[in-house]
Amino acid sequence: MSTKDWLEKDFYKTLGVSKNAEADEIKKAYRKLARKYHPDSNAGDASAEAKFKEVSEAYDVVGDPKKRKEYDEARRLFGSGGFRMPGTSGTAGGQGFGFDVGDLFNRAGSTAGGGLGDILGGMFGGGGGRTTTTSSTARPRRGADIETEATIEFGEAVNGVTVALRMTSDEPCKTCRGTGAKYGTVPKVCLKCEGTGMQTSVQGGVFAMTEPCTECKGRGLVVDQPCETCHGSGRGQSSKTMQVRIPAGVQDGQRIRLKGKGAAGERGGPAGDLYVTVHVNAHRIFGRQGEHLTLTVPVSFTEAALGAEIKVPTLDGLPVTVRIPPGTANGSKLRVRGKGSVRRDGSKGDLLLAIEVQVPHELNDEQRAKLLEFSTASDQPDLRAGLFGST
Repeated sequence: MSTKDWLEKDFYKTLGVSKNAEADEIKKAYRKLARKYHPDSNAGDASAEAKFKEVSEAYDVVGDPKKRKEYDEARRLFGSGGFRMPGTSGTAGGQGFGFDVGDLFNRAGSTAGGGLGDILGGMFGGGGGRTTTTSSTARPRRGADIETEATIEFGEAVNGVTVALRMTSDEPCKTCRGTGAKYGTVPKVCLKCEGTGMQTSVQGGVFAMTEPCTECKGRGLVVDQPCETCHGSGRGQSSKTMQVRIPAGVQDGQRIRLKGKGAAGERGGPAGDLYVTVHVNAHRIFGRQGEHLTLTVPVSFTEAALGAEIKVPTLDGLPVTVRIPPGTANGSKLRVRGKGSVRRDGSKGDLLLAIEVQVPHELNDEQRAKLLEFSTASDQPDLRAGLFGST
């Protein structure tokens, strides 16, 4: 990317965020746009591909703290298209001081020192004059991020599991090794954009617009004899099975990032990231509340009234004994420590028990007589007296 691009392109506008946006907001906006315009989701759509490149280019700058700082400073000094001295409004002595920044770069071709583009080269990470054959086309490019989904069982989510995922992603064409040229031939530098992949046109004699080169489609290279496999694009599809570790304690719908497991980069660039959205199947009896497991435990009327020791299951299959205190009410909560989901530090949450008192639906004569005897002997006060107080 040339220095001129840094000055003319509004990367914040491309990502749909303000220039004061936090890093997390920028990352979220980029991921949303990348998913929307990714070539895998828009096969054959040239406009979506161009938009995807534009979004990736913007995030490559404002998503990197160092580059973003340099970019903001460059825009502050030169971003209006006319040179401004720091602390001024672009005028000197009350008279117009502006001039086209593009002229500084376009005139720098053969003069000693290379013009302003070379002077600012350190700030922007490269010269802004005429771009050499390798300045744009040889730069490594990060691979695209990949989105996929995985469905696992409840117990696997609690304890962690390794799953096999069949992945299809974009990578350099294996036939031409990413050049786009037929075997035995080599691509040539695009004469129209001189290998930069971008072209600039002046509209109305005032505004300069920079966009992907129409001749090479932004690659900076053209091929006379295209590769028969990728038809000159230099890219191909790769299918492989990947073993992915789902960490213990993952929640249903959680999105996991696996760094460097996405699509391969270009020209030695790093691979993108893999994002896995995890779906967890419900369990027959257990539920979850964060790091804790939940279980509804039915107890009889007499167990709740008299108290009891009962056995309850755990997710690992080994039952535990729980004491039900006398007089336990319906809906009471009990806790079994250390029998919940695995936390990040390796410890476990608890198993939370919800007591459900079962009232018999049918009574034989003997049971009915005993309960009537109990009711008479208990001499309980009117439990509903408070419902009829004065209002």
